[in-house]
Amino acid sequence: MEAQQGERLELLTTRLYDAALTGDVPSLRNLLQQDPLILDRCIIEKSSRFMQSPLHVAVNLGYLEFTTEVITQKPELAEELDQLKRWSPLHMASAKGYLEIVSVLLTANPKMCFARDIDGRNAVHVAAIYGQFQVVEVLLRAKPEAARERTTSGESILHLCMKHSQPEVFKFLVQTMGDGQLLNSKDSDGNTVLHLAVAAKHC
Repeated sequence: MEAQQGERLELLTTRLYDAALTGDVPSLRNLLQQDPLILDRCIIEKSSRFMQSPLHVAVNLGYLEFTTEVITQKPELAEELDQLKRWSPLHMASAKGYLEIVSVLLTANPKMCFARDIDGRNAVHVAAIYGQFQVVEVLLRAKPEAARERTTSGESILHLCMKHSQPEVFKFLVQTMGDGQLLNSKDSDGNTVLHLAVAAKHC
């Protein structure tokens, strides 16, 4: 009996991931009717079988309605980090430039702006690296202090803009934050932002 129950739950979990892969909201709701705790188990059961939560999968593929439904049912899933790069769903949405999904995730937990990945980067760092200008603006409005966080290598958000060739985001951040301290700060290699900018001929 216990083995059969385990097989049933495993099958339902597989169907949940299938639904996330296609953004199938009716299937999600049907699964929740069959097993109201199915999303809870995505938090409790950390297994190598699934490297990401169903929310990560849906966010990565840009499924707004599915993301919204999951967040409505289980907002705690917004706090889960994947087992690949320790990215939160907010990291993923920020990298992809999914503005509406970013807004949904911020509503669930704005403190996830401070969640760090394996390199110590938060969501606004990732948005800057990928040149997601509008996402940077949204994240700055939500938690402006997150933009002042440093990575594991001591990089500021301005260092990241220069290293990843995002001069427009760099200029916007300098104008918005107006912080000479950030401009003169050094990373773990002793490089200031201005050194990197001159070397890259962005200034």
